[in-house]
Amino acid sequence: MTANNTLTFTTRTKELIDELKSVCASYGLGNDGNEFKIISQIFLYKFLNDRFAYEIKQLKSELKDTEDWEKQLAEIPKDEYDLLQFQMNVSTAFLRPHQLIGHLFQRQNEPDFAKLLDDTLIDIAANNNEIFAVKTEDGQKVQLFDRITEYVRSKRDGFAKALLNKLVIFNFENIMEEGFDFFSTIFEYLIKDYNSDAGGKYAEYYTPHAVSKIIANILVPEPVSNVTIYDPSAGSGTLLMNLAHAIGPDKCTVYSQDISQKSSNLLRLNLVLNKLVHSIENVIQGNTMTDPYHRKDGDLQKFDYIVSNPPFKLDFSDDVDTLKKKENKDRFFAGIPNVPKKAKDKMAIYTLFLQHIIHSLKEGKGKAAMVVPTGFITAQSGIDKKIRKYVVEHKMLAGVVSMPSNIFATTGTNVSILFLDASNTGDVVLIDASNLGATVKEGKKQRTVLSPKEENRIIDTFIQKEVVEDFSVVVSYEEIKMKNYSLSAGQYFEIKIEYNPISHEEFLSIINSQRIRLSELFDDSDSLGKEIKSIIDGIS
Repeated sequence: MTANNTLTFTTRTKELIDELKSVCASYGLGNDGNEFKIISQIFLYKFLNDRFAYEIKQLKSELKDTEDWEKQLAEIPKDEYDLLQFQMNVSTAFLRPHQLIGHLFQRQNEPDFAKLLDDTLIDIAANNNEIFAVKTEDGQKVQLFDRITEYVRSKRDGFAKALLNKLVIFNFENIMEEGFDFFSTIFEYLIKDYNSDAGGKYAEYYTPHAVSKIIANILVPEPVSNVTIYDPSAGSGTLLMNLAHAIGPDKCTVYSQDISQKSSNLLRLNLVLNKLVHSIENVIQGNTMTDPYHRKDGDLQKFDYIVSNPPFKLDFSDDVDTLKKKENKDRFFAGIPNVPKKAKDKMAIYTLFLQHIIHSLKEGKGKAAMVVPTGFITAQSGIDKKIRKYVVEHKMLAGVVSMPSNIFATTGTNVSILFLDASNTGDVVLIDASNLGATVKEGKKQRTVLSPKEENRIIDTFIQKEVVEDFSVVVSYEEIKMKNYSLSAGQYFEIKIEYNPISHEEFLSIINSQRIRLSELFDDSDSLGKEIKSIIDGIS
């Protein structure tokens, strides 16, 4: 597909999303907590429908370029139709003729159409549950779809019709071979109004493109295959998708865990869009800190690559006793952060995620990257310093990139990216990128945006271990120890003293001029002293 056609489909897909949101608003669901479920699920139904159509037409060429292809499909004998399921791509949801959008469109004027739409979605979810269900930490399965029209209190049939009529405007069949750049843009647009979680324990932190790109490219500078990638605080999966794209979706398996049901559902959608359906079975909704799910041979599973942009500070006070249990001692080797007495929501739980990541890395070869508050890299005591000391002493540090302020739209906290590499016995790269980027306004907030050139500068400098004045340094583990385990590039920059050599005659001239000036100041001082004494003597 040409660039112009891709742009056209990007525009039309965004228009579809806007129109679906408009329908929700018209039926009283604008900014409602359930709106994202409807939007994401009806969009996913549309995508799965069109992917099925694309796949079935590859198998049955006689269905191509035929307006009544759905009718012809329905005429295939059941036994023959059932066999098609085993010939299709395993990542494609298998639909029955009566579950297709075109069939429902023909029946939209029937009584109880909302129930028909809901029943259809539930049937599709049940029939494809083995592939598309997300699991909870206790093993329950979260199906693909809900009964979405039940979120509307009245006029459900009208709501169902309005949604369906938006889905038939165009189809995705022509963009099924599009890659990550297309679908990541669509996904970002789809969730842009839903990446915060009011009242929830976690927020759905959306990681900026620049951070995701830098992490993925630094972690995977060369081709790899048959690897595992993991995010213990996955959110909607931005970091995982960028990393999987850098590796290749057919060369990696994704694992994740996140306490938020919304995040898990959005991550599932992200995996579907990016040809990673085979990894949906590894998406777990649950509390990674208290109940880490992914295990192997009774122990926590070890991964080739780990990425994370966890919440920095949250109230985790209810779980402290669980975290301090004996079985967690090795995992949380540096300790459990204190619960602030007057602000429980300021508990520094990112240190828990970082310790969990270190514990979950494959020994001798695992690589990881985690977003941390910049204060972590210089803290002189406490858990932060213990963690830094641990990664230095165990020689598993690759480097740090300190990012510009306001790189995240949702927080003003300065952040850095900590890179770990269990195989790095050599030098460490420290980059200060805080002066890069341009400030842009997004609504009422300002954010710093890096240009592609600046992103590539950071990536290339890190990979090549290049020393650049006032930008990057390459230091040994011993040097880091001597600096009290500080990982701030600025503390290693050379302090330059500029000398301006002058001749002997110029030196004498300067001395003489200063001598004359000094004599003048002394004379002025004597004169002023006499004047003050005269005034005091005159007071009687």
